Amino acid sequence: MHDSTFFQTVIEEELKKLSFPSAPVELYEPVSYMLAMTGKRLRPSLVLMAVEVFGGDYQKAIFPALGIEVFHNFTLLHDDIMDKAPLRRSKETVHKKWNADIAILSGDAMFVKASELMLRVDDAIARNVLTLFYRTATEVCEGQQLDMNYEKRDSVSIDEYISMISLKTASLLACSLKTGALVAGTTEMNAELVYDFGKNIGIAFQLHDDMLDVYGDEQKFGKLTGGDIIANKKTFLLLKALETAEGNNLKQLKKWLSMKEFDSQEKIEAMKEVFSSLNIRDHSEEKTEIFFQQAMYSLDKIDVPEENK
Repeated sequence: MHDSTFFQTVIEEELKKLSFPSAPVELYEPVSYMLAMTGKRLRPSLVLMAVEVFGGDYQKAIFPALGIEVFHNFTLLHDDIMDKAPLRRSKETVHKKWNADIAILSGDAMFVKASELMLRVDDAIARNVLTLFYRTATEVCEGQQLDMNYEKRDSVSIDEYISMISLKTASLLACSLKTGALVAGTTEMNAELVYDFGKNIGIAFQLHDDMLDVYGDEQKFGKLTGGDIIANKKTFLLLKALETAEGNNLKQLKKWLSMKEFDSQEKIEAMKEVFSSLNIRDHSEEKTEIFFQQAMYSLDKIDVPEENK
C-alpha cells in the first residue's frame, strides 16, 4: 500500500495531463490557472487511499479522483468571488486577475469537467458514483448558503453550525472516501462506514481548524491567526462563548462584535482573554474529540485487514 505523499504526487502529475480547448482563452485559461495552484490534494488522495484500503487498484480511480479535485477547486473559485478575496495560495484570485464574470463562467466549466471525469468509471458503478457526487455537490452549495445566512443572523446555535460544516466541508471528504470504496467494489456496509468515517473526521477537521485560527502557530498553520475573530465569523469558539458568557464577559463580547472600527490586534487579544476565562479552548477540544471518536468507531467496524486501516 502507498502513503499519502505518493498519492499527492500522482494527483499532481495527472492534473498536469488534463487538457482543455485552446479557445475561448478567457474561459479555459483561468481553469488551468486555478488547477495549477499548489494544494494539499487531500480529497483526491483520499479517493485513491480508499481504493487501496478495500483491496482495489488505485489507477482505476484516477479520473474520479481528478473529478473530485476539479470540483473542489471550482468551489474555491466561486467562494473567492463571494468573499471578495484578493489572494488564494499567495496568488491573485481568478476574479481579481480577470474579472468576476469570467470567474463565474470558468467555474461553471470546471463543474462540467468534474462531472465528465466522475463518469469515467466502470459502467456498473457509474450511476452510484454520479448519484453520490451530485448529492454531495448539492450539499456543499447548501452549506455555503447556510454559512452566508449565518453571517447576517444575530443568533446561530452550535447544532446549526455543526450541520453547516457537515455540509460545506465534511460531505466532500466523505464523498471522496466512498467514491474510492465504490471503485474498489467493496460491500455496501463498508462503503457506508467509510462515508461515516469521512463525515465525522471532516467535522473534527473543521472544528480543529477553527481552533487553530485562534491558537495555532502561524508558521505551522500557514496563515495569520485571528482572522475569524476580526471578521466576527461564527465558529464553534465564538458560539460557545456567546452561549456560556455572563456579566463582564458577555459585555466584552457584545462590545467587540458591534464595533465597526478597531485595532485588529487589540480585538484579537481581548476576545482571546474572554475565551480563556470561559475555557473555550477546552470546550473546542472536547467537541473535536467527540467527532474524532465517532470517526474511529466507524473505521473500527470496517471489514478489512487492520494493516489496511
